[in-house]
Amino acid sequence: MRGLKTADTEILQGCQLYHNFIREHQALGKTPAEACRITVQGNNKWITLIQNAQQTKSNRELKQSQR
Repeated sequence: MRGLKTADTEILQGCQLYHNFIREHQALGKTPAEACRITVQGNNKWITLIQNAQQTKSNRELKQSQR
């Protein structure tokens, strides 16, 4: 992308999420994630992805504290 100085910026991660989970592919007629049978349900897919990521993080932290 134009103007980016490093490849590890948060904006690139957001672009990857948008491309893979939210934006419908023109040839496939669905998102790449849906083509792989990964569904993101809800009216706002961004919020659903963020909530799922937070839940996963909480579950990992819980498992580590139980060790």
